[in-house]
Amino acid sequence: MEQKIIPNLWFDRQAEEAAGFYASLFKNSRIGHLMRATKAGFETTGVPEGSVITVEFELEGQSFVGINGGPLFKFTPAVSFLVACATKEEVDALWARLSESGAALMELGAYPFSERYGWTQDKYGLSWQVMAMGDRPIKQKIIPTLMFVGEQCGKAEEAIKLYTSLFEKAGIGAILRYGKGEEPDKEGTIRHAGFTLEGQEFAAMDSAYDHHFTFNEAISFLRPCETQEEIDRYWGKLTADGGQESMCGWLKDKFGVSWQIAPSILEKMLRDPDIKKVERVTEAFLKMQKLVIAELEKAYRG
Repeated sequence: MEQKIIPNLWFDRQAEEAAGFYASLFKNSRIGHLMRATKAGFETTGVPEGSVITVEFELEGQSFVGINGGPLFKFTPAVSFLVACATKEEVDALWARLSESGAALMELGAYPFSERYGWTQDKYGLSWQVMAMGDRPIKQKIIPTLMFVGEQCGKAEEAIKLYTSLFEKAGIGAILRYGKGEEPDKEGTIRHAGFTLEGQEFAAMDSAYDHHFTFNEAISFLRPCETQEEIDRYWGKLTADGGQESMCGWLKDKFGVSWQIAPSILEKMLRDPDIKKVERVTEAFLKMQKLVIAELEKAYRG
């Protein structure tokens, strides 16, 4: 199945190194295409021409993109990646590597929901939950998990309903709610919920504890689109009711979660061996908020 939603990870010039590290940990992994800065890109971003801007990679057959974005955005535990493990030994092996030079958020041990579980930030600051699944079937190895904190706490269910109404092949799975007396969390809010978008598994939770972080652009979700109609629909729905438009196809929804809504054809254009075409397209999309396919094609043709 083609992956329609791709996590993009913003690193401080460490994307290639991090992609190699993650690929060494997980099976069925590989490093893919490297995109390099053009002259037009340098004039806007300051990244030297020829430097790697993005690196595509796969972990357990799942697609990711690493961005050499610089120090502007830092990872937070508001978005983490849960790794579903078949055995306690697998948990221990991954934990040893992911926690090295990192910081444990929940120490490795036995919990009511898993006989072996831990939550750590790795040496790049990216958050991982590593969990033995017991008898539960593993359909997807790595599951993006959204934690709604601060002003967004209590909105996980609303977000899940929005996302599952917008994306195809979507559905809501099991929901575990906080009960009475589990302060500071409000009764009925979401302790953990699973849902699918475009056939891919995600999870969400609320947490009312005093966290000093929230969602930001360090992790965004790229949704390539085939048509302008698709772009317009996702852009309109995700920026509605307090969402924020940004540049180059980036936006924040009303919960603060970052998305990239981009035409699929843009990647093909940026891989063209004709550097002049790439320069023109780059210059065009760097000036746009919502991306317009017709304008990109016009720039591509010259």
